[in-house]
Amino acid sequence: MTRQMTGAKMVVQALRDQGVDTVFGYPGGAVLPIYDEIFQQNDIRHILVRHEQGAVHAAEGYARSTGKPGVALVTSGPGATNAVTGLTDALLDSIPIVVLSGQVPTFMIGTDGFQEADTVGITRPCTKHNWLVKDTNALPGILHQAFHVAKTGRPGPVLIDIPKDVQFASGTYAAPPKGSTYRYNPQVKGDMEEITELVAALETAKRPVFYTGGGVINSGPAASQLLRELVEATGAPITSTLMGLGAYPASGKNWLGMLGMHGLYEANMAMHDCDLMINIGARFDDRITGRIDAFSPNSKKAHIDIDPSSINKVIPVDIPIVGDVAHVLEDILKVWKARGRKTNREALSKWWAKIEEWKKVDCLSYKRSEGTIKPQYAMERLEALTKDRDRYITTEVGQHQMWAAQYLGFEAPNRWMTSGGLGTMGYGFPASIGVQMAHPDALVINVAGEASWLMNMQEMGTAVQFRLPVKQFILNNERLGMVRQWQELLHGERYSHSWSEALPDFVKLAEAFGAKGILCKDPADLDDAIMEMINHDGPVIFDCLVEKHENCFPMIPSGEPHNKMLLGDASTKDAIKEGGAVLV
Repeated sequence: MTRQMTGAKMVVQALRDQGVDTVFGYPGGAVLPIYDEIFQQNDIRHILVRHEQGAVHAAEGYARSTGKPGVALVTSGPGATNAVTGLTDALLDSIPIVVLSGQVPTFMIGTDGFQEADTVGITRPCTKHNWLVKDTNALPGILHQAFHVAKTGRPGPVLIDIPKDVQFASGTYAAPPKGSTYRYNPQVKGDMEEITELVAALETAKRPVFYTGGGVINSGPAASQLLRELVEATGAPITSTLMGLGAYPASGKNWLGMLGMHGLYEANMAMHDCDLMINIGARFDDRITGRIDAFSPNSKKAHIDIDPSSINKVIPVDIPIVGDVAHVLEDILKVWKARGRKTNREALSKWWAKIEEWKKVDCLSYKRSEGTIKPQYAMERLEALTKDRDRYITTEVGQHQMWAAQYLGFEAPNRWMTSGGLGTMGYGFPASIGVQMAHPDALVINVAGEASWLMNMQEMGTAVQFRLPVKQFILNNERLGMVRQWQELLHGERYSHSWSEALPDFVKLAEAFGAKGILCKDPADLDDAIMEMINHDGPVIFDCLVEKHENCFPMIPSGEPHNKMLLGDASTKDAIKEGGAVLV
């Protein structure tokens, strides 16, 4: 069914037909026709952010917590360039978002018109695909295709640049096509020979480990369920990247915790000593691999990924399987069951005994303080008081992000939103707004550092305007914590510009925005203060003053292998038998 309508009306109709219920945006001259159409309808909510970077991060939070594409709407020129950080963040973390940008009229493109920028050229390296629409009749097809590209295969961000005259002009609108009529159709079924080879390797492996990533979550709820079934059936240990937390429950008996630069001792040691590594939906990024030539040196390696370019890009693998995680895991289980559900039980028992020895190191232990809140203690208490609630966690980037990953447990996918690949300070606050919009009755907490939080603090106005009860839990050490830590350990304790001497009073700042502010600096008051934060029915800024010079451990120093970790608590020295870890 086709209809005649303006380009601006096409945008709103396409969003409606794609099931979009929320758009995060900021108006400007080049998108006023679209905003006029938004004003005249009630199906789609528009959330007015305070900065275009906030709009894209909010769309990311919405997408990551729902599995559906997030949508942002920005104007031309600075509106589009302000969106670049969010687009790049979404590209590296495989988050499906659709960004609609305004552009000067087609006849003005190339004239250096007011608020003109080469948006398609600027965003080509940081999107999965982008389009400049010059014909109103082409707009509906591009809009529908954009959603298909964003969510199909390896998810990612797309951008549509729409000149103002295209928005005003009329054309023919068509609804999304039924069935798969798009040329972009990535392979989802894995090669059965490779799958059978992987099952055969699982049957005989003495020291297997599942290494999982965000691709499991992106594949949908079925993938996480199939992963849990496979781990339970084979009895092998499982670890995860920062982006994959929640795909397997933190309370699961086979869970080793997060691996990588700030991963757990037992997870990293298992990765180093395994004889079969099964990478499911991760990309072997440098925060995980450490030194490439010393990464799992004695293992056979399998890699399951829907993106063919990710396989053999960083780590050569023995069993490459291109396909969607859910489809591949389903076939692995079928083949494994058909072959008799075999594992090397005796060797697995010995492998688990070794892992239990590593767990005794208790790598997350820390020295407690009666007079000062340790950041680890703050995370422990936040976990204890919120774990049984309908909870979603976002983070900024830095030490607090790693402590949150270490001490907070996630039992389900899509509950943990953080910036992994790009490491974007300022991500967590607007992302929490997107999550809260998608889950209005849930408890949404952004774990932040004071420096990261200040990067997009203006979004407090958004939270207050839309009555979003997001909780900003700031671990305030008055330092750029991770920068300071690296300066201490690697740069001779030369603390070059790693703290600010002009921080705001966060309680007064919250009140200035019309929100609630809470200050806590005594460990004895922490539980009551957290409960006050949780029970408040509006947005909260929680200023948690923590130890200023606490370091985040474990830590694999740059250029070192997984078995050369720095551990923070010297009391673990006697528990380490291999002599691999370095204690500070």
